[in-house]
Amino acid sequence: MTTSIGIDVGSGCIKTVLFKTDGDNYEWVARRNDKIRQRDPKELARRAYDEVLEEAGLKESEVQYTATTGDGENIEFSTGHFYSMTTHARGAIYLNPESRSVLDMGALNGRAVKMDEHGKVLTYRMTSQCASGSGQFLENISRYLGIAQNEIGELSKQADNPEDVSSICAVLAETDVINMVSRGISAPNILRGIHDSMAGRLVKLLRVIKANEGVTFLSGGLALDEGLMDSINASMVKMKIPTKAVNHPDSPYAGAIGAAIWGAYRY
Repeated sequence: MTTSIGIDVGSGCIKTVLFKTDGDNYEWVARRNDKIRQRDPKELARRAYDEVLEEAGLKESEVQYTATTGDGENIEFSTGHFYSMTTHARGAIYLNPESRSVLDMGALNGRAVKMDEHGKVLTYRMTSQCASGSGQFLENISRYLGIAQNEIGELSKQADNPEDVSSICAVLAETDVINMVSRGISAPNILRGIHDSMAGRLVKLLRVIKANEGVTFLSGGLALDEGLMDSINASMVKMKIPTKAVNHPDSPYAGAIGAAIWGAYRY
């Protein structure tokens, strides 16, 4: 039995999970998802680490491997570090064994990963540095519209005439939204237009990596946005990509899960 902890340090949140592994059997024991909010990521990661240990009733000496991923390579108490594409691929397999590709949609960028049934990465592609396909961009738009982030997906699904958002630059896209509001475009139609624009950019990555088997698993901070998932699936049909985008209630933890599992394997 191996006890391992996975810590996924993102741009907006730190996800921490504790697993007990016995061969191919995994037991998820504890988890945390903490927003950084201008706090020191190193201090926040340490606190999350201590709290999952407390939740599991374990001592630090009882952990065989602490694995970091994302921006966590400078976490001093970790045992080792894994690349994000590797951890999200393995976490996706754990949460949905039919996954053969992943769309990791984070605060600052998006990434498409193709993997085999064991979580081995075959190829990947990322969005550009521009933030218009990211969680931070969508958060800024929702703040401007006065809408809570957990309401975005449902509102987007209520759209009856989505407004076209063509700008690939986040600054210009935000200007587009300001103009839409001044023209009286409804929030659902604005949000669906934004989702469709984001989905188009993300699905192009899937086309490049030739995601044509199993299902495409959504991970990262935007994975539970049902409106965005609808737009992604519609865009996949339009681009004739023969897979379906799916999520899981624990999709945001995929990177941390993969880190914990790979850590146990490395140990």
